[in-house]
Amino acid sequence: MNDKKLWKIISAVSGFTAVAIGAFGAHGLREQLSPEMLEVYKTGVLYQFVHTIVLLILSLTNLFKTKIVSIFFLLGIILFSFSLYLYSTSGIRFLAMITPVGGVCFLIGWMWLIVEVIRRKE
Repeated sequence: MNDKKLWKIISAVSGFTAVAIGAFGAHGLREQLSPEMLEVYKTGVLYQFVHTIVLLILSLTNLFKTKIVSIFFLLGIILFSFSLYLYSTSGIRFLAMITPVGGVCFLIGWMWLIVEVIRRKE
């Protein structure tokens, strides 16, 4: 399987899980979580959706060498979004300390994308 196909599959799985997790939060957790924790949960869903869409776009283009960008975005989704899901539903504070590492992964991915755009010869 080539890299582009693999990243399309990863994007589709991430999109599917974002919808499923978002729906579960909206319908199954509304009464169980405090309004603050529900907002934390929603933040995870939002960031997963945004970066999933970018992953899909990157997998559909041949314009850039974006494998490293995609890896950092995927790490960001896992570390940022999933730590927020787990923290908001469990209340385990340690999980909230993982979230910034995921945020840094997102930032590295975006910076790498900026570098690739600058490097690209038109």
